[in-house]
Amino acid sequence: MDLNLLVALDALMEHRNVTRAAQNIGQSQPATSRALSKLRAVFNDDLLVRSSTGLVPTPRGERFARMLRPALHEIREIVASQSSAQKEWPSKAVLAMPDHQALVLLPRLLPQLRERAPQLDIVTDPFLAGALRRLERGEIDLAVGQIGTSPPGYLRRSLYTDRFVCLLRYDHPALAQEWTLESCAALRHAAIASNCEDGFGQIYDQLDALDVPNRDPLLVSSVLTAAVVIAATDLVLILPHRIATRIAAILSLAIVDPPMELKPYEVALIWHERCHRDPDHAWLRREIAVAAKAQPAQE
Repeated sequence: MDLNLLVALDALMEHRNVTRAAQNIGQSQPATSRALSKLRAVFNDDLLVRSSTGLVPTPRGERFARMLRPALHEIREIVASQSSAQKEWPSKAVLAMPDHQALVLLPRLLPQLRERAPQLDIVTDPFLAGALRRLERGEIDLAVGQIGTSPPGYLRRSLYTDRFVCLLRYDHPALAQEWTLESCAALRHAAIASNCEDGFGQIYDQLDALDVPNRDPLLVSSVLTAAVVIAATDLVLILPHRIATRIAAILSLAIVDPPMELKPYEVALIWHERCHRDPDHAWLRREIAVAAKAQPAQE
């Protein structure tokens, strides 16, 4: 059925006059009359008949009139769903991101969302294990981490690229000496235990991949835990610069460049194709990208 016929019927039920109904929906009077004829044929009912006061609905027409207005309202809501008025979005979004990315992104992202979508709740999940499957099932909406390429069925957007630095306690004995590959290799390293096995979210703690000599690294569960350990020991932690500057400001740690060349660290946003064209989802992806780009690479 042509849904425009239902729009005409709604106007006819409201105005009980073909001419006024036609003016209301921007049609000619003959076109509205033809629409009524088609509707009568489809439903095998007169729907509206003439009386001394104008058109009056049949019993079936009265039932249609009660059902039609809310149904058309829902259809218009569907058609208008491309609207970017996010202040009425009363839902939540679940973002899988490790604690260090939450430390970098949330201080910028949350004030943006508080202004533009005050009803939207952001829930962060620090575990990237099984992130791809959870994206597919809709258990999480987005994931943030390090991934080179997106697998089939997933999409990826680069958020920012960073460089690696070394983090030590501010009075570390190594800082009083020449900082070389040998002096770095002589130290015990802290590393973050990865919780991901599907290739997504290998963060920065794979010492072999970074060509850093591995002297039985101390594995800890999170960046903040590692930083607290670093502040109280002679261990060293290699991590991206943005994260290091935030942590060093909190714990008065020292930041030094690594004595070797390391590949840049790229953070990406990944989502499943089932959400790719959803306007709310696309809007949130843009907000996250804006929050990420708002932070200089050399804070």
